[in-house]
Amino acid sequence: MEFEKLKEAIADILNVDPNEVTEETTFTEDLGADSLDVYQIVMKIEEAFEIEIPAETIKEISTVGEAVLVIRNCI
Repeated sequence: MEFEKLKEAIADILNVDPNEVTEETTFTEDLGADSLDVYQIVMKIEEAFEIEIPAETIKEISTVGEAVLVIRNCI
């Protein structure tokens, strides 16, 4: 559930095919996301899951799978 919502958010913000997004996908290297893109993704995640992700945690996220773990830990 978390992965599917996250995948849709990433596809929407970065204009990529959701089928290209896996848990191993990196935000910057594979998807070409910059810091503003990552910020938008985090904002969408926080809204969708009604959570707040600490700024220090955001800096440590590099893959979609890591983001899923953060979401699960914040729920």
